[in-house]
Parts: sequence; C-alpha cells; structure tokens
Amino acid sequence: MGWIAGIFIYLIVWWLVFFCVLPWGNKPLQAPEPGHATSAPENPRISQKALITTGISAIVFTIIWFVIDAGWVSFRVV
Repeated sequence: MGWIAGIFIYLIVWWLVFFCVLPWGNKPLQAPEPGHATSAPENPRISQKALITTGISAIVFTIIWFVIDAGWVSFRVV
C-alpha cells in the first residue's frame, strides 16, 4: 500500500470511528431554551472525542496496514 492510499484509508477509518465515538457520554439538556432542540447534548466535548478517535484510528489503521502488507488481503489483480 502506498502513502496516498494509506492517507485515504486513515481518513476513512478516522471518520467511521469518529461517528462511533460521537454519542459517548452525551446527555441532553435538562431545561432547553425555547427554540433549541431537546435532544442537543449539554456538553458535547468534541475536542476530547477527536483525540480519542485519533488514538483508536491509529490502532485500527496499523492493523489494516499490517494485514495488507502481510499479503492476507490483496487489492491487485494477479
């Protein structure tokens, strides 16, 4: 796998993991103001979730890299 393919795979993995991590620990507001969504989170902590996502994505990407590099999965036509 080349570097460009690796970057694209990492970005795809990062976004997939981010959408999985996004709902962790969210609680809705107890008394939302009029006009606000009742399901809006009280404290979304996006930066903390982005850091967690980066760590998990690095681990998942490393596993994917080794699986492809070992030849268990090949995207080339033989």
